This record gives sequence, structure tokens and C-alpha cells, in this order.
Amino acid sequence: MDKFNHGVLYTPSSVSASSLTLQQAKSQGIKYIRLQWVDLVNTVRFRVIPVSYFEKLLQSSRAGVGVAKVCLGLVYLITAPGFSPMGEYLYVPDMSTLRLCPYAPGHASVMGRFEEKTPIEGPGGEFSFEVDLCPRTLLKRVVDDAKTTSGLDFLVGFETEFILLKSTNPVEASNIHSWTASDGFPSGHVETEVLQTIVDDLQTSGIEVQMYHPEAAPGQYEIATGPLPPLEAADALVHVRETVRNIAASRGLRATFAPRVFMTSAGSSAHTNISVHSSNEGAKPINGLSPVESSFLAGVLHHLESLPALTLPIPASYKRMADGVWSGGTYVGWGYENREAPIRLTNATSPISRRFEMRYVDATANPHIVLAGILTAGHDGVRSKRALTIQNCPGPESAAQMGEERRAALGITRRLPLTWEEARSNMEKSDLLRKEFGDNFVTKYLAVNKILGDALNQDHDEKAALTRLVEFY
Repeated sequence: MDKFNHGVLYTPSSVSASSLTLQQAKSQGIKYIRLQWVDLVNTVRFRVIPVSYFEKLLQSSRAGVGVAKVCLGLVYLITAPGFSPMGEYLYVPDMSTLRLCPYAPGHASVMGRFEEKTPIEGPGGEFSFEVDLCPRTLLKRVVDDAKTTSGLDFLVGFETEFILLKSTNPVEASNIHSWTASDGFPSGHVETEVLQTIVDDLQTSGIEVQMYHPEAAPGQYEIATGPLPPLEAADALVHVRETVRNIAASRGLRATFAPRVFMTSAGSSAHTNISVHSSNEGAKPINGLSPVESSFLAGVLHHLESLPALTLPIPASYKRMADGVWSGGTYVGWGYENREAPIRLTNATSPISRRFEMRYVDATANPHIVLAGILTAGHDGVRSKRALTIQNCPGPESAAQMGEERRAALGITRRLPLTWEEARSNMEKSDLLRKEFGDNFVTKYLAVNKILGDALNQDHDEKAALTRLVEFY
């Protein structure tokens, strides 16, 4: 088997998020804690707390700060239906997420979870502080259920693509370069300095960087980070994006994660690499997927049309997801090393590094919600032992290039939603998401998402709309 394996071996027991204690942080000059969360439109928000007061909070019976419940229902200052200025959550720090913020000397960040200030009685008489709209709580529940019910663990690694702009009005890239070419990193140029500083800071904060390189669009770069368990991976991605934004800003640039800035060039994605590990199976085979991997893939494919409202959440997302532009295409399918399929199976014959690359994700989406959706769909496939009926599409033809008869022979008979409106409709009708996420989450997420889409589409002038997009994301 060794002659087939390549790549670094990662297992659920061999990787974990870097741990940092508050005392260690203080010894490194940390004076302020950024208690941060990511809302339903993927805006990072935080409260800055001096360490002296933060330590007092941690010593209280229930550590946390009060945050208006409307915080999860705001787009700009517009309140989505179902939200109001009344009521407060307690936002509780998760100290396992403490990270240095080298881009902000003296600061460290901590993620947390929203809790009800007063426990709420459930239908069975049980009391709970849990908030069903909290993205981190949602993802943790999905991961715990997969582990408890089916013996599943997951590792997740992200590819972070972004464009450096020297102006947002008009929108102008910081430079022009070729894909993965040396002209993207000329010595002495600000882009070269920015990327190296980002990577240095990420490693200082405990995040493994596997590689970085120039991408295809003007001013576009990519940073690939190592795999972690899902909750830790999503938390780390938030830190990666904050680091990118802040280092770019410190050099007078704007880093945008918008999905398609230049329509004549490549878009920016957030490719999500997932490996599936089962405690109920032995070693993974070389030829073909294991039964659990196969059922996981079948589950994601079965529910794929329902996921883009979570993974491609804004109208502009659908300018990137198109056929023939290396974005994953629009046909529900998968393939060995197929970048024109929404799911690329990479390192197919190397069991130690085999993984599913989910290409139908961009960085306008909340990463905790993205993973909750994908893993819920995959776990549903494992739980039901769903058969994989869509065959491998390795090329050289993409699904879009095939005739209908050839696609049908491979089981490729459905398409992803082609518009934001269609994606929203699919999510609204998803029995799985309503069952696993709850009607309240689905209804309120879609309400906030509607406000978001309308806000981003309010400019009739295309240049003004693009400026709004790159300044928001």
C-alpha cells in the first residue's frame, strides 16, 4: 500500500487546534481580548475586553457578556423579519479558541457561543441555555451527532482565495500576474511583503500553513491551511481571514473575498477539503471508496441542490459558479481530480490523504454554517447507507461538455441552482435541513439572507454594486 500513498498523514487523533492559556498570552504581552463571533451573513464582530476585566469574567459563575439578540439579524443596520431590539443573549467565551493576533499587537481573540440568559424549558420539560441560531452551537451539534450516532470523525482543511485591491472605488487590483507564476511575488513589492507577513502571523498564532501562491485573477492569491476537526477548522478560518484583512489594510490595501470581482478572469472560492474517518471500518481501500466514504458522498450529492443557499449565499456567488471556468460547474456530480465538478475527489488512490474537495463554497458564507450543512447531508447518507448512484466523472469531458445521453449514463441528471433565488427556494423546501437545523433556523436564516441579497443588489450601476460588494466582503 505504501507505494500508492502520498501526502502527509493526518488522522483525527494526530491533529488539534493549537492551545494557548490566558497566562501564556499575558506573558507574551497580551492586554486585550477580542471576544468575537461570526453572524449569519459572515460578518466578524467582537467586543474588546481588557485582560484585567476578562479575568474577572472568567471567575464568575457564568462567564460571558450580554449581546442584543438582534445581533444575528442585522445587515448593515437593517433588521430582518423575526428579530427585534428586545432581549439579550449571554455570549460565553470558549477558552480553547484563544489565539494571538499578531496583526494587532497586544490583542488575542476568543470565539464563543450564544446562550440564553435564562434557561428555556423544552417540550419534554428539560431546561436548556442553547441558542438554535448560534452557528458554532449548530456545527458542534452536527459533529457530536455524527460521532455518537455513526462513529464518524471528520478533518477539514480550507483554501483561502482573495484579491488585493489598491482601490475599491473604482475597483482596481493591486497588481497583474499569471497563475502561480513568479511575477506574483516580485522582490520589494507590497504584495510579496503582505503575503509573507500573513503567513508568518498565521504560524505565530498556531495555524499550519501548507503553501501559498499567486492565483489566476489580477491581485489574487491563495493560502492553504492544514486540516483540523470541523469546529476548530471553522474557527481557524475566521482567524485566517481576519489576518488577511488586517495585514492588507496595514499596507494600504483592501483584501476582498468577493466571489467574482473581474468577470473576464477567475473568481475566488473557499474550497473545503473533507476527509471522512469511521471507527466502524478498517483501513481504507486503494481502489475505490470505503463504504462509509461512498455513503457520505452519496448523501452530499443527494442533498446538493439544497446546500448552496448556505455555501453560496449571495447573488454574486452565482457569477462564479458557472460551467467552463474551473469553479466546479453546475451539474450535480463528482470526479477524480475533476475541477469542473462540484465535488472533486483528490488523491483517490492514496488512502492516507484522500479527501473530498467541496468546490461549491465561497468566502461570503459563514464557515460554521457551511460545514454544518455539508456534514449533515453526508451523515444522512451514512446513516441511511445511501448507495452512490452517480458515477465518477474523471474527464476529459466535463459534464457540461457531454450530451444529455452521456450524462444520464453516468447518473448526472440534476443541476445546482443557477440563481440566488433558486437556491433560497431549494433550502426552504429541504426536509433534511428543517429537521436537523430546525424550522426557526431555516426561517430566520432565509429572512436575514433576503435582506443581505437585496442590500447588495440595491445599486443599479454595476460599478457601484461592485464597490459595495468588495467593501462588504
